[in-house]
Parts: sequence; C-alpha cells; structure tokens
Amino acid sequence: MVDEGDYLNVIGESTAFSLPRRKWRELLFIGALVPSGEFFVRNPERPLPPFREPDLFPVGVRFRVSREPGDRVRVERVD
Repeated sequence: MVDEGDYLNVIGESTAFSLPRRKWRELLFIGALVPSGEFFVRNPERPLPPFREPDLFPVGVRFRVSREPGDRVRVERVD
C-alpha cells in the first residue's frame, strides 16, 4: 500500500527535486516511471501516486536520477 505522506516529502527546485529513495523505487515498481535509455519517462497508462506539487512527472519529459546523501534521490528534468 502506498504511504501518501512520503509522496508529499518532496524537496524541490525549478528543474529538479529530491524524494525518498523508497518512493522512487515504488514509482518504478508500479510502472509509473520506466527506463528510456539513460533516462526515465512517465508511463501515462499507469497511475501516478499523489504529490503535493502538481506535474512533477509530466508526460513527454525525460528525467535523470542520481543518489543523494542519505536515503534520497535527485530527479532532474532534462527536457
């Protein structure tokens, strides 16, 4: 079951943000984001869990992901 509270735990900038690593893994597990070469893209056929910030993962945008210190990942929009 998705813990919506963690999805609200997004620390953002204008073109990048970070979120808990386990939430990133969950997005991959449910198929909301899929690999596309060295990037990830939004799968519009899969539901995206709720986030406080709208449009974090717009369709048609590629994302680069890297680990941050601690238990977080940095997600950067590249398109």
